[in-house]
Amino acid sequence: MGVTTALEWLGSCSGCEIAILNIGEALVPLITEALEIVHAPVLMDHKYFGQCGEGVTLTIPEAVVGIVTGGVSNHEHLEVLEEMRSKCKVLIALGTCATHGGIPALMNGRDREESWQEIFQTVSTDPGAKVPTLEVPAPLDRVYACDEKVRIDLQLPGCPPNPELIAEVLMSLIEGRPPVLPGKSVCDTCPTKREGKGEVNKIKRFLTNAAFTPGAPVDEMRCLLEQGYLCMGPVTAAGCAKRGAPSCISARVPCRGCFGPVRKDGNQLLDMMNALASNGIDYKSVVDRRSLLRFSGAHGLLRPMKKRADKED
Repeated sequence: MGVTTALEWLGSCSGCEIAILNIGEALVPLITEALEIVHAPVLMDHKYFGQCGEGVTLTIPEAVVGIVTGGVSNHEHLEVLEEMRSKCKVLIALGTCATHGGIPALMNGRDREESWQEIFQTVSTDPGAKVPTLEVPAPLDRVYACDEKVRIDLQLPGCPPNPELIAEVLMSLIEGRPPVLPGKSVCDTCPTKREGKGEVNKIKRFLTNAAFTPGAPVDEMRCLLEQGYLCMGPVTAAGCAKRGAPSCISARVPCRGCFGPVRKDGNQLLDMMNALASNGIDYKSVVDRRSLLRFSGAHGLLRPMKKRADKED
């Protein structure tokens, strides 16, 4: 009998669940021999409010390992997360939404009431439509990462997380050892050439082409940040590389920061400003600096901008 395992998803896109399936052939012995999955709505017909929604309380079974994906956006997410915490001995936050808020936490940068009005009262809704108060779970005041609401034993970021690292985490739990996970930044694992501070002192829009030779190995291309492109490799956790180089860099595209900060409590916005300054690039040339928190807007980092007071006549 394998290690009992429960999976749940909160506010997410299911990309993390697809990443689990992308473990590939190694997934077969995991789910048939090493793990005994007792609850996973995305993979098996087991619902936490009964098969037909007839239940009135959560019925998530106890498990040794719990895996939660997605951020905490509404009261239903919070209730499910707390139930998973109480039923699982080891709780893993999987994916950047669960660890740092991810894309859903972009909502934290906007006024909540205005956002809900825009969603439910648009040109495509019925005239006079109201924000629903029944059937749709009430939203929280902002989007939270899982560790802001319950104790999390292990965090594995990524949008989506690397299937190889998911397998490593599961095998380490089964074998009773610490997982071997990257502790460096994307920049530390990037093979591109660095020649030091260049002539560029302003960030370039990625509407222009980066300089590289098509077909040539990525390690013959100059660092994209040194070329003046907003590459967030210095302030983003490594782990996306699947074929040697970080995934976006291997496609000649600047790192977007989807694995979140290198340090658990890091701030990608502030750290990137420092990285730009150390490369001689004017941080004011970044058009939308708050977008540097597009994947890590939880933990109170991304907040609505204060409205300017109307000028007195």
